[in-house]
Amino acid sequence: MNLQITNGRLIDPANKIDANQDVFIIDGKIAAIGKAPTGFVADQTIDAAGLIVAPGLVDLSVRLREPGYEYKATLESELQAALAGGVTSLVCPPDTDPVLDEPGLVEMLVHRARSLNQSHVYPLGALTMGLKGKELTEMAELTEAGCVGFAQAEHTIENTTVLMRALQYAHTFGYTVWLRPQDPHLGKGGIAHSGPLASRLGLAGVPVMSETIALHTIFELVRATGARVHLCRLSSAAGLELVRAAKAEGLPITCDVGAHNIHLTDADIGFFDSNARLTPPLRSQRDRDAIRHALVDGTIDVICSDHTPVDDDEKLLPFGEASPGATGLELLLSLALKWAEESVDDSGQRLSAAIARITSDAARVAGLPAGQLGIGSIADLCVFDADTRWLVQASALASQGKHTPFLGYELQGQVRHTVVAGRPVFSR
Repeated sequence: MNLQITNGRLIDPANKIDANQDVFIIDGKIAAIGKAPTGFVADQTIDAAGLIVAPGLVDLSVRLREPGYEYKATLESELQAALAGGVTSLVCPPDTDPVLDEPGLVEMLVHRARSLNQSHVYPLGALTMGLKGKELTEMAELTEAGCVGFAQAEHTIENTTVLMRALQYAHTFGYTVWLRPQDPHLGKGGIAHSGPLASRLGLAGVPVMSETIALHTIFELVRATGARVHLCRLSSAAGLELVRAAKAEGLPITCDVGAHNIHLTDADIGFFDSNARLTPPLRSQRDRDAIRHALVDGTIDVICSDHTPVDDDEKLLPFGEASPGATGLELLLSLALKWAEESVDDSGQRLSAAIARITSDAARVAGLPAGQLGIGSIADLCVFDADTRWLVQASALASQGKHTPFLGYELQGQVRHTVVAGRPVFSR
């Protein structure tokens, strides 16, 4: 199929393009930009006048809830949500039921995702069997089955020796280990940021030092093993200072932040709004401001949605009893644009920087063939209107998970078309 996208403003941060250029696609790949290839005849044309044409979004944290939690969401519903949000490549954590700790389970998930012929799905394998933190998985076999890295999701490894062995194994074979820095004991059972607000509300707290102590441990192990580590969902100013110093030292680390932590603080819990029950918890305004600054200076590499659909039975409960998590696939673009609009970056490249954080930078961190529109690359694109404002309502979300702390917010930026491997798969 030959596809032409005309009259749009093409923004491709990886290739330093920001200009009005047409895009020409042949057999699922980018054939030319600007000038049509010789003899090119379009089978279909998308008019992107007044719109921005960008690489398809790459989301590094998407819980698809399959296998095992289909009552919360299904592969079909969440991949539809991905397309509605312009997300063409996504990484899913291993905390399914059963856990993604065996090659057959990974192969089954990859095959099922491919059969739906929608967004590209890249699983993370479990770092330890059953995510129990005791016995290492067969990382080589899981990689052959389709895993792009290894993680513990929200499960910690209490035995530091086990974590060191995992990093040694990963370094030997060049694998990336994805870790969410959290001490296994400090803040265990906590449900909100430790601070004055949690004290007034009577909520068990999760202190910042739960993150920083874990980071100190991870960095010492990275120094000892040389393993490449991606830090998931940083949430505190103190934690980001440690990451900044570690990067300056030259440690092979990258990190991401959940989109909600860029904009919200613990004050947004309000009157015990369970939609704001998240992991890691929303922290102080100082922490939020530090996150925004770290996005500008490059300490944080990637913005992810941390998409975690939760059903009504587990969300419509008192704050302390509600399951943590929020839907985010369809909000990722708008929340990244909102950061760009409010950014302290005066370089004039705020829009391009925001797009980079959810496309090329994310693809680089995960090692995926995505996030850019170079000649010959896979034609995954997101065409969006940066000026359209839309109201976040549960009924408007394609995801089976309807809960987000942004319900009722008016956000800017809406996807008009999503193209996967040269096929228009979503239009609004």
